[in-house]
Amino acid sequence: MSKLLTKKITIFLSADANAMQEYYNGHDPAPLYKRQLSHGFENYIFNSVAAIKRHTQVIYNVCYKEEEEKENVETLTYSIRHHFQEKKALKEAEFEKFKRRSYMLLFMSLAVVILFQGLVPYILNADHRIHSGLSNSLDVLCWVILWRPIDKLIFSWNPYLKDISILDRLAKAEIVVIDNEE
Repeated sequence: MSKLLTKKITIFLSADANAMQEYYNGHDPAPLYKRQLSHGFENYIFNSVAAIKRHTQVIYNVCYKEEEEKENVETLTYSIRHHFQEKKALKEAEFEKFKRRSYMLLFMSLAVVILFQGLVPYILNADHRIHSGLSNSLDVLCWVILWRPIDKLIFSWNPYLKDISILDRLAKAEIVVIDNEE
């Protein structure tokens, strides 16, 4: 049953003047099509796609009543696409920073492990009694040092990729214009 509900998500928007003012940041002095989207409108869109799955299609249904409001549809479409493309670019940059930091941490951890595992056996002979205990302690320390970078690299990618995918679908979503002239 839940598969049927999330194959397509429709976000309903109106192109009338009152709704258009609520969609944009009122403090932004830029022309309407270049304004930032308001936080409330962005939250509405993100709440609408809260149940999104991997292959869910997103559709914006934009309705208007009068011919003057028809111009607002194109402005709204441009604003939404531009907003989510920027958000996607920011998330991709954040993901690249995450990968760069994680790999750097992994290589630094490997350097420490190689240093400890390579130098300590040469410093202490095997006939010292402390050698066995120190060797086991270093093995545990090396696993602890490597655990976090490996854990991040294996398990922390998915949230970034999911967010990038959602933002991409929101930026490229189909726009259906509904004419409600009476």
